[in-house]
Amino acid sequence: MTNQNPPARIRDRSEIKAIGLLSGGLDSTLAAKLLLDQGLTVIGLNYSTGFCMNNFRRALDRPDQASHRVRNEALRAGSDLQFPVEIIDVADEYIGMVMNPKHGYGSRMNPCIDCRIFMLDKAKQYMKEVGGHFLFTGEVVAQRPMSQHRPTLRMIEKETDLDGLLLRPLSAQVLPETIPEKRGWVDRNGLLGIHGRGRKVQIALAEAYGIKEYPQPSGGCCHLTDETFSRRFRDRIAFLNGDQIKSEDLVLLKVGRHFRLDDGCKAILGRDEVENRFMAGFRNRYWTLEAVEAGSPVTLLEGKVTDPLVELAAAMTARYSSHRDREGVEILCRHPDGSERIVFSSPMAEMELERYRI
Repeated sequence: MTNQNPPARIRDRSEIKAIGLLSGGLDSTLAAKLLLDQGLTVIGLNYSTGFCMNNFRRALDRPDQASHRVRNEALRAGSDLQFPVEIIDVADEYIGMVMNPKHGYGSRMNPCIDCRIFMLDKAKQYMKEVGGHFLFTGEVVAQRPMSQHRPTLRMIEKETDLDGLLLRPLSAQVLPETIPEKRGWVDRNGLLGIHGRGRKVQIALAEAYGIKEYPQPSGGCCHLTDETFSRRFRDRIAFLNGDQIKSEDLVLLKVGRHFRLDDGCKAILGRDEVENRFMAGFRNRYWTLEAVEAGSPVTLLEGKVTDPLVELAAAMTARYSSHRDREGVEILCRHPDGSERIVFSSPMAEMELERYRI
């Protein structure tokens, strides 16, 4: 590994490259700031895993309405503090880890420990490629219940073979001294000793540093911690062999209302104009249904479609259309090959809908 036998103290700290995992949240931004203030060269790494909520929000963005635009927080942090940030796409590889995490899941489908190991392994490879000296993160001891207690932090260092080369600037003073500190690359006295789940210290630091733009602390950006997404993901796994799931298959788990019609087919109904427009882009891949001459969801049928299932989805589409109070609603049903037919359907009752909801 890079720097197993690190050099003696370096007077010019700008020669030291610190590679950091950067979400753009408050903690990782502050960790980068502490090292920048000591004169180090900082490079941020941000991984596109396919599960980031903000990435998907950008896919649904309204380009004509600036107030709705969703930024990449890591790039924003790098721009604000004037250091480079690399965005690395790991989606296809990451999903394999999510499907079979060595250390299991949190309360939802979040494999937090395996996720941290995965990202640090990737960062270690990048550090070797660019001649970096050590890695850093914005982790705070005891802040997160699954991945940030002392024994877990230590275990992660061992599994990634980063013993001594992983610095956590926000909690450094309550953790063992690392190689960067021992060698004088970083002044330990300029690091912090934050411990626990509170964020008052970080918020006060942000104010002192003039850092005003950052996402809400503890807001989270991972779909895998979301109850609804996790439920849909488990359903997807249950009804499709895990090794067949690709990163592009995840996108529809993040949008619409989901209903399992049978073991081989489910319906996804758009909830608003933005989702409908997004889902309409899948017309060449899936059956789509819409109420005729009415405000209507775009409904996608994913899986093996039969005539009875089309009629079932038509009743759901009628229920969420603006004609839901009528006895019957005309529903236009399109096959992926472009052929069409009209189904006249009665809106499904709410209690019956709940039988199918995922």
